[in-house]
Amino acid sequence: MGSNSDRTEPSPNQVRTINLALQGGGAHGAFTWGVLDRLLDEKELAFEGLSATSAGAMNAAVFAYGLAVDGREGARKALTDYWKRVSEAARLGPLQPSVIDRMLEDHKLSWSPIFPLIGFVTRMLSPYQFNPANYNPLREVVEQSIDFSVLQRPDCPVKLFLSATNVRTGKVKVFAGNEISVDAVMARRAFRRCFTR
Repeated sequence: MGSNSDRTEPSPNQVRTINLALQGGGAHGAFTWGVLDRLLDEKELAFEGLSATSAGAMNAAVFAYGLAVDGREGARKALTDYWKRVSEAARLGPLQPSVIDRMLEDHKLSWSPIFPLIGFVTRMLSPYQFNPANYNPLREVVEQSIDFSVLQRPDCPVKLFLSATNVRTGKVKVFAGNEISVDAVMARRAFRRCFTR
């Protein structure tokens, strides 16, 4: 994917302003990166706001940050850098193919001793029991990828609305403006605070 630098700039009356809603889900997040990259090629599109949750919130925050710092190319670079960091973090994680998986080119981790063990443990324990220290390697990736003070500024060129849902009550909290933070993107501690008031 690359920019269409040979295309002429559209006149102001040809520019269409759009708002985007980005869904969650790891694989959806990677797919959405490609869609956002392609939309950045469309010079007749202007981006006003993004509403997002989960993996969509990460993409939205990185996209808005890059756009605020250096326009379309800034957004493209910020997304590329973010997903490279995600890839590096995954490469260092415990879910790796075994020697047999690599020899058989089995991408399902059929011979991995860790994969079924993690599957069993996560079915028996809640995320809070399984991970009581609340460690999430993605948090560090998000912190490295975004300067949240840029997104909290009132003159930020893209409005950002990040949602978290309380699974006990079904209530939704929308974070915007100066509430945009790594906690809001990760929907963890900020999520708990906003529902316990």
